[in-house]
Amino acid sequence: MQDVLKNKKFWMAGAAIVVVAAGALYVGGVYPPAGEQTAGTIVPAERYRSAQVQDADVALGDQGVAQLMQTDAFELMVKDPSFRALVTDPNFAALAAQPKALEAITQNADAFAAIARHPKALEALANNAAAFSAFLQRAPRAADADSVAGVAKATEDSSSAFLALADNAEAFAAFSKQPKALEALASHANAFAAIARQPKALEAIARNAKAFESYAKSSKSFASDAAAGKAAHMSANADAFQSLARDSKAMAALEADSAAFLALADNAEAFAALANDSDALQALGNTKALDAMSKHADAFALAAKSKALEGLASNALAFQSLARDSKALEAIGNAKALDAMSKNASAFASLAANQKALDAIGRHSQALSALANSSAFADVVSNPSFAAALNDSAFAEAMSRK
Repeated sequence: MQDVLKNKKFWMAGAAIVVVAAGALYVGGVYPPAGEQTAGTIVPAERYRSAQVQDADVALGDQGVAQLMQTDAFELMVKDPSFRALVTDPNFAALAAQPKALEAITQNADAFAAIARHPKALEALANNAAAFSAFLQRAPRAADADSVAGVAKATEDSSSAFLALADNAEAFAAFSKQPKALEALASHANAFAAIARQPKALEAIARNAKAFESYAKSSKSFASDAAAGKAAHMSANADAFQSLARDSKAMAALEADSAAFLALADNAEAFAALANDSDALQALGNTKALDAMSKHADAFALAAKSKALEGLASNALAFQSLARDSKALEAIGNAKALDAMSKNASAFASLAANQKALDAIGRHSQALSALANSSAFADVVSNPSFAAALNDSAFAEAMSRK
């Protein structure tokens, strides 16, 4: 019994020593081991606690694009080869950024593809679209809009007027400095074209228009005075007036429109200013320009009141180049194309300055024409998310599937 008690005391003392030793180790930082001392040991796993999710951490993506791709219109278009040709061209994005212009171009693809070859002219047309549209609508002399032949004749007349405008850009630019004089010239173009056959006589009349006012009542008096060449306002240029008097066609034109003398007098200051401007004076002697006005008098009279000539003047070479392009010239005569530009002027002005967009128009005119009557195409491209879709990976993947 005593041995048992001794053993029990021994074990209790040993346990106490172990407890004391363990406490010393813990206080001394020896246990538990640091991170780098745990290699080869097994430690309890610590549960992962995530940071609180904030609204800004959630990226929902472009839901508009996803919704667009779920429409029936998109399902139709994704299978259309013409549509796929368009949207897989990186340059098309620049065109799609102007949906109103894209819609108009789709309806007149060939016309705009031709005009797009002349970006400077396109820019000027876009910036003055309403003026040019009105000019070209006034150009047709007589046409039945309800017949194919009538429409063709109207387009031909419009193209002819524009060609005359472009071919004589410098002259009309000079005239545009004095719009009142230009309006008078255009309103009495035949009479002025007749006088212009003798530039010196026309210059003398322009410099002293009031002196010729009385001839508005009697063109025969003008013919008589011109033949004599002795009147004070004619004597300095007697030869020129005498030559004019011998020109039967010129006299007939003045007799048919003696009111031209009154228009001169009513705008005396404007004509005097033209006569004192070397460029304008040279333009007054440009019989081709005046003849063009005589053939399209209403159009040029309207142009005198608008900014069409200003746009032409600052881009004369571009318009002349366009006028030499038969397809582009024909396109200019397309009233629908010009009307579309006038209604979406800012969009077309932006396109004109974007070569990528112009390249896309020229490269895909056939595809655009093929889609012109597709309501599904119209629905897709008019969708507010369409432009964003062109840069969306899911959209690109859908287009890449065969």
